[in-house]
Amino acid sequence: MDNNATISKQVITPFANAGKGILRNTKGDLGIWALAILLSLLSLVTVYSSTGTLAFKKYGGQTEVYLLKQTLFLLAGLAIMYCSHLIHYEWYKYVAKWMYWFSIPLLLYTYLFGLKINDGSRWVSVLGFTIQSSDVAKLALFMYLSLKLSRLQDSTNDFWKGFWPLIKPIIVICLLILPANFSTAVLLGVSAVFLLFIGRAKGTFLLKFIGLASMPVIIVFGLAKYTYNNPDANLSSSLNKIARLGTWVSRVQYHFFAKDGDTPDQVMQANMAIAKGGIIGSGPGNSELKNFLPNAFSDFIYAIIIEEYGLLGAFVVLLIYMAILFKSIRIFKKCNKSFGGFLVIGLSFMLAIQALSNMAVAVGLFPVTGVSLPLISMGGTSLFFTSFALGIILSVSRHIDTNTNQTILEAA
Repeated sequence: MDNNATISKQVITPFANAGKGILRNTKGDLGIWALAILLSLLSLVTVYSSTGTLAFKKYGGQTEVYLLKQTLFLLAGLAIMYCSHLIHYEWYKYVAKWMYWFSIPLLLYTYLFGLKINDGSRWVSVLGFTIQSSDVAKLALFMYLSLKLSRLQDSTNDFWKGFWPLIKPIIVICLLILPANFSTAVLLGVSAVFLLFIGRAKGTFLLKFIGLASMPVIIVFGLAKYTYNNPDANLSSSLNKIARLGTWVSRVQYHFFAKDGDTPDQVMQANMAIAKGGIIGSGPGNSELKNFLPNAFSDFIYAIIIEEYGLLGAFVVLLIYMAILFKSIRIFKKCNKSFGGFLVIGLSFMLAIQALSNMAVAVGLFPVTGVSLPLISMGGTSLFFTSFALGIILSVSRHIDTNTNQTILEAA
């Protein structure tokens, strides 16, 4: 018995000490850590529920395959968050420029030679893993913009010296993303303009840029209205030859102009899931529409959350994302370094906009897009870069006050 006890102690003690060491070095905003872990737990439950039948059919009765996969993704994501929060945020200045310049050829390569899925070239294959290049570009853009804003604070009212150097990277990245992913380009542009507004860019410059940048959206709406009212115009085949213009036009038509009978199947299934959820939902794992709703584990996972947890559960999820944004704003207000402050507000607003967009699509407020729900939707690269962004926010939070050395345990 003594020998067994000694052996057990020798095995357990190193892991216990390692766990204590991790907790000692885990700092930053306790609330953001807790909210990120809460979203991860919700992801496990919802992904398992929405993929059980799919896994059963695909893997011969093994319903836990996607659950295990998502568990590994989330653990890797938390590890990325932990490691990135250990790095002082000032070090990200040195990689911001290189990440931005790397993302440009990466987006070009993806568009020309990337994996084509659903008529869009958004992924590249690296060592057997598929990476969505827009996720790399989004993070790179906000890091680069934060760096430029911190250096051009005294020149933002001058167009060529202050505003153009800020707006040029936004135009480049958004135009490179636009052909394959219209919605991501629009959301990224909106988030970037908001960061420039917070960074005190001149209002008249911003309004003119917003007006110019709105032209592609106006064109898509105009084409959607015209082709819907003139079905004999035979423009569909021509539009499909221009990137994914035909797809964007049809989605706008279905959402804003189509009659009830023309509603896409995935939108109808999502509406049925929401209707079945009611106030308190049908309970975890009791979703019926998960077997009929396309991409129930990614693009439309919020509809499954509403079906299983009701409007109350949906409201709680919304509050979690808003709480992360609110806490990030508090970090921004406390930060005495402009680079760190712009990093926090830019990355947090990007995550909030992405989450709100996914929810809006699920409840029928926006046309169908391929935007995932951060930390909840099943996936790899989106989850990893979301974790990286949260780690950077926590790094800023950790180093706001150099005299404060509280760990999570002490803060609790």
